[in-house]
Amino acid sequence: MAPKPPVPITILTGFVGTGKTTLLLNLLPQLRRLDPSYRLSMIKNEIGDLAVDSALAASAELSSSREMLGSCICCTNVGQLGSALEELLEDNPDRIIIETSGSAEPIKLVVEINRQAVETGRYTLDGVVSVIDVMNWEGYSSASYTAKLQAKQTDLIVLNKWEDAGEDKLDRVLDRLGDLDVETPHVKSDMGWINVELLFGLDGKMVKGLVKDEGHHHQNGEKHDHNEEMECLSVTLEGKREDEADLKKLDDLLKKAPKDEVFRIKAIVHSKTPPIGFQGATGDDSEGLSRYILNWSFGRHTWTRDSSASTEGPLLRMSLFLAQYESTKWTKRLESGQYVSTTENPEQSGLVVTRVL
Repeated sequence: MAPKPPVPITILTGFVGTGKTTLLLNLLPQLRRLDPSYRLSMIKNEIGDLAVDSALAASAELSSSREMLGSCICCTNVGQLGSALEELLEDNPDRIIIETSGSAEPIKLVVEINRQAVETGRYTLDGVVSVIDVMNWEGYSSASYTAKLQAKQTDLIVLNKWEDAGEDKLDRVLDRLGDLDVETPHVKSDMGWINVELLFGLDGKMVKGLVKDEGHHHQNGEKHDHNEEMECLSVTLEGKREDEADLKKLDDLLKKAPKDEVFRIKAIVHSKTPPIGFQGATGDDSEGLSRYILNWSFGRHTWTRDSSASTEGPLLRMSLFLAQYESTKWTKRLESGQYVSTTENPEQSGLVVTRVL
């Protein structure tokens, strides 16, 4: 029997909140139309302990998925990548997509995948795709050296959310990319939609050429700890089953969080009352509870009802991704109950705020 061809791997990278998961979810219907039997598997890396994006992706038509939580995949988690890939191979995928955390440096992941490919012969790197939020890139790229690396260490740049930014801001972003000596091809998404044929089959030629340069920089003592660029708080609100998280306070947080201090908010809420602004059916269990998933990014947010998962657990779990040096201030704000508490007896709420990055 002839050996199976190596499984192509696509790396999907970009800063927090750029729309990577949305882009991925928009690929799935296209693949199903082209080939109903196509099997796409995913490895999702998320900083912290709350797998919001993974929960959204799990509801899609993926053949399999694996989560790598807690830290950045290009650092302490990189050693776990081989095991995760091996598990996915059991599902015979036609392709594997690795969606990195917002703080990942693509080149380190490229090196590890190339190593796995050489040692096992079971994988091949197809390419690296970097997603840029045109509306906010000027701000977060100024604060994050890693965001600039993500724009350089890639085979294709997807310009996302450009429709709301306007042509002037789009031109400025392209100028800034030019200042980085970036010659990578770019394409504009259509509200987070990209033709799958543009993303697959890249062959990874451009980013593979950077691997040698990366090794040279490290040999000459150039070091950069991207974990110092962003901080992350984990929030848990415990309560009795009859308790409710105060959704008005939470909505106040979503409206007032400054974009230069708070990059991303993710949350899972169990509630009988739908979140403010949510439209749709409610009441998934015998007690009328529903599970809602929050995605907030640079001032915009969506709520999604997840009827596929249990409503057991805390009333609220939330992760906040903050600019450097902001965690102390935001820990105090959150612990005060200003933005998170129960509606009844808020002073007795089981609220715990922990810095995880």
